[in-house]
Amino acid sequence: MKRLSLFGAATAILIATGAQANEFGDAEDGAKIYRKCRACHMVGPEAFNRTGPQLNGIFGRAAASVDGFRYSDGLTRMGNDGLVWDFDTLDAYIENPKAFASDTRMNFPGVKDADERADLLAFLRQYSDKPRDIPEAAPTATPREVDLSDEILAIVGDPEYGEYLASECTTCHQLDGDNDGIPAIVGWPEEDFVVAMHAYKEKFRPHPVMQMMAGRLSNEEIAALAAYFGGLE
Repeated sequence: MKRLSLFGAATAILIATGAQANEFGDAEDGAKIYRKCRACHMVGPEAFNRTGPQLNGIFGRAAASVDGFRYSDGLTRMGNDGLVWDFDTLDAYIENPKAFASDTRMNFPGVKDADERADLLAFLRQYSDKPRDIPEAAPTATPREVDLSDEILAIVGDPEYGEYLASECTTCHQLDGDNDGIPAIVGWPEEDFVVAMHAYKEKFRPHPVMQMMAGRLSNEEIAALAAYFGGLE
């Protein structure tokens, strides 16, 4: 008997939720919804892979196919089985990433409102329908969550010191990159790590434990942790 592929399981989810040929929403409103995504994903002429893959050309793209990005085994198998991102598959994934692909590295609770998802997908489609026109599209450069000085961003962290400091981090975050209930931080780009920690330190990100932990760290210690975790695979 042929095994039930992960792609087949995802198709079953689409059928169960009644997803079908939905209509796109308002791209302008979708740009506002995209703020929930931009801490990890970029889109537009300067987009590159960050914690999540860049999203240019996502419509019609096979799942787990962006060069240079490390995907979960599950999404990789789904892509190999033929999963292609279109409105319905993206709609289901964005609504509940863990239900769509249980081992996804995308630690995001989902966008539950169907109209908001339709708006978000309308926004993203602008960067897929005519990829040759991306440079002429409205700019979507991703601003940093917090405004850090060049001096802070220029600090070169000591990975050995970072390893020494990491013991408190690894009581929750797993060194094997697993994100079962806790976001994975292994392999993060160093600048993304630094920005995220300063966002907690300045209480921009609303997580009291992380706010407390980051608040005890100096700029040099944050840079050291970023260098250590960024160098892990």
